[in-house]
Amino acid sequence: MNKEMASALVGKQKISLLIADIKSLLKAGVLLANVLPVFSGFWLAIYFFNVSIVDYWGVFLLTMLGSTMVMAGALIINNWFDVDIDTVMERTKKRPTVTGHFTLRFVLLLGIILTAVGFILLFFTTTEAVIYTFIGWFTYVVLYTMWSKRRYTFNTIIGSISGAVSPLIGWTAVGSSLHTVPAILFLLLFIFQMPHTYAIAMRKHAEYKAAGVAMLPVTKGFLTAKKHIVFYVLCLLPLPFFLTQLGTVFIVLATILNVGWFLLAVYGLFIKDDLKWARWNFLYSVNYIMIIFLLMVIVTLPGYFK
Repeated sequence: MNKEMASALVGKQKISLLIADIKSLLKAGVLLANVLPVFSGFWLAIYFFNVSIVDYWGVFLLTMLGSTMVMAGALIINNWFDVDIDTVMERTKKRPTVTGHFTLRFVLLLGIILTAVGFILLFFTTTEAVIYTFIGWFTYVVLYTMWSKRRYTFNTIIGSISGAVSPLIGWTAVGSSLHTVPAILFLLLFIFQMPHTYAIAMRKHAEYKAAGVAMLPVTKGFLTAKKHIVFYVLCLLPLPFFLTQLGTVFIVLATILNVGWFLLAVYGLFIKDDLKWARWNFLYSVNYIMIIFLLMVIVTLPGYFK
């Protein structure tokens, strides 16, 4: 291998490492999972308020870009604050805040800048959208990351609030949140996050325990966590019936998904291999929320072409 080829290979490796570091810093999967409900909320608001997407195209771009930047800023600040925990936990040891690829000062500055620019963009949408975005950011950064995560088992409930407001950001960029649909979207995401997070905490029980994070499976044990999962999934069962405007197809498919998750949750009370079941529950929850929100978009598509 000559020097030019070796140099090119090193360059590609550096670029790949940089991309991996950026994705890790932004928590790309978590960011995407929060951006999708913003889109769904905006999409449904256009549908229910019976306005033209063409008239709101500029607002749509500002909402999506602004909220994405604020969420990214919150996740980056979370990485900056949790560097000591991430050093202990196996799944987070490759984050650039731990490896030293990015300095902590740079990470904090980047998080603040993204947050500020995101809010500036959102100020050109609606006051309500800005308020809900701030609620999500403040809840995640201050109340969850800096206050409750290490101290209290109810940290999951607090963290769930920040994720649950994401569809309200999209919805209120178009119209008022005083409507049944955004309320149900909030409840759907809020309730979903509890069994989803508990499954993760069960799978990573040893890591959370070593890091001193007060997750329910760590502080109260697996059986208590599994009972909570059953309860929260049970709470999801009636929600589709409050969205009758989305049609029979949505209600039937959403109910099938809910019943399937409930049966899986109940099965967890009897299974001996808790970690295997926790993995099943995690995979089901990830696919569940993605399908539910995509389904909302799909069933309302005909309304966009009337």
